Order: sequence, then structure tokens, then C-alpha cells
Amino acid sequence: MKYGSLIAGLLSICTLSATQTQAAASHINSTYVTSSYAKTKYPLVFAHGMGGWIRAGIDELGVDYWYQILPDLARNGAHAWATRVSPFNTSEVRGEQLLQQVEEVLAITNAPKVNLLGHSHGGHSIAYVSNILPDKIASATAISSPLKGSPVADLIVSVQGTPLEQPLVDLINFGSKAIVWAQQQDPNSLPHDSLGAGKSLTLAGSKAFAQKYALGMPKTACGEGAAIEKGIYFYSFSGNSTLTNALDPDSFLAATGLLMQAPNDNDGLVSRCSAKYGKTVRDNYHWNHLDVINQFFGLLSIFAPDPVSVYRQHANRLKLQDL
Repeated sequence: MKYGSLIAGLLSICTLSATQTQAAASHINSTYVTSSYAKTKYPLVFAHGMGGWIRAGIDELGVDYWYQILPDLARNGAHAWATRVSPFNTSEVRGEQLLQQVEEVLAITNAPKVNLLGHSHGGHSIAYVSNILPDKIASATAISSPLKGSPVADLIVSVQGTPLEQPLVDLINFGSKAIVWAQQQDPNSLPHDSLGAGKSLTLAGSKAFAQKYALGMPKTACGEGAAIEKGIYFYSFSGNSTLTNALDPDSFLAATGLLMQAPNDNDGLVSRCSAKYGKTVRDNYHWNHLDVINQFFGLLSIFAPDPVSVYRQHANRLKLQDL
């Protein structure tokens, strides 16, 4: 869940170029390659979370969602792709949008499979694609994804039926269009459904989704899912901290973390148990929900590991498994 990214999307409008193209997956290149450490057998395809983007703004003055992560992977030999779906919509709509871009990457690269990685609501997207297109997926990694839902979503959706509902829906849908526009895209090129997005990430909505798209999903309240199903390797990793750097704009996650069922065991939006998917790489990084994608601008706790390095290591893990 990326409610904080709404602010980034709105601020980036002032840096827009007039050029607009249709949403598509973007291949992240590097001007030089230093090693083959992250060179996986199959392309790495990244799915952003709620309110997410590929790059907001222009090349000279923009903010990457996966801040410094994908360029680093490219420098270490990876074929990394960033995808763009509706910032706010249901898990199924976003999943179908990702599916189309996965098929695009397969066609462009002539690769038989891809490795999927999804942050936050992007975890639902990769779960959808893994269930619909299992023969084309080598691995699926959920990153701080509320696969069992988030109480914060339940709180937001509770405004439904009150006088606050329509103004809030209109505001978030406007923000969703602004985020698309900030990527030099037609704001109407993707559908926007903020209420549907919120319902998808409630405890009940995520439970229903997990039952329907069950590959890799845990069968117990805080257990791991199957490490391998239908030939797909499943992984997850997440943090369990909220306030990690007082100078970081994501400090608001300290407040949202208090709304969680596990107030001392979450990243501000997702509990450690909700983030479980397949084999857990680690679920207690000293990161909050935005630190895990190195936002904003790499501001972390001095005691936290570098997210860029963690993604590089995970790519190497996939490489060593011939994925």
C-alpha cells in the first residue's frame, strides 16, 4: 500500500513533459556492467504497489519507484523490467494489467519464463499472474505485501456510506490520475478505482483473494506458504519497523503502525504475518513500508541494511537456482 506516494505523484506534476505514451513495461538499462552477479536466467519483472509508478517526472528530474534498485541490478548483469499498472484499482484489475505486460516482456525477450517481484499491492498482482500463467513464471517474490490484508485499509474503507465517502474517493481517484500523468502518460490510459483498491486490501478482501489465487499462499495465520508449487519458486521478505529515520518523509508510518493488530510487529502498513508468501527470506529487516523500496531517496536507519544490496543478493539467489 503506497498512500504516501500520492504526495510524490502530485509534486511531480510540475516536472512533466508534454509527450505522452501508452503504459507499458520499461526495460531498465545501465551504461556499464560491472559483474554478472545478478544475471538471472529469466528476466526480473517488478510490480509496484498501490499508488506506485515507474518514474514520476522527467528523466532529468524524476523519482524512480524502485529507487536505485533496478539500475544496480542492471549494472550487475540483470535484465530488469519495471511495470506500470493502475495506481489505485482492484487486485484483479491490476493483476490483469501486469499479466499483459508479462506477456509483452516474454515476447520482446523471447524468454520462456520471468521472475516476478511485487511490492505491497504488487504482491497481489504477481500472485494473480502466477496463478493465471504458471507455466511462464519461474519465481514470484512478495515484498512487504499485505497478502492477508491490512487494518489500515479496513479503517479507510469504513468511510463507505458516510458523507466522507465521495470526497475521499474523488480525491484519491484524482491522485491516481495525477500519478499516471506524472509519468508522462495519458491520465485516462489506465482505469482508476480507489474504493475497489481499498476493499481489495481489507482483511476480508485479501482473504478472499488468497483463497482464489492460492499458489504460494500460507495455510496458517503466520506460517509460510509452499516454497515450490507448479514449478514456481515462491519467496517473501519484509520489515517490521515504522519510524526508522526522523528526517524521512515516511515517518507518518509510525502513526499508521499504531493502527495495526500487531503494533510492534509491522512496517507501518503491513504486519509481519500478513507479508508471508512462500519461503520467507527474512521478515524483520529494520525497514518500514517505504524503506523496503529505498524510498524516500534512500533515507534509512543507520542500523538498517541497504535495500539495494538485498535485492542484488536476492537476484543472485535466483541465479544460483538456475532461475
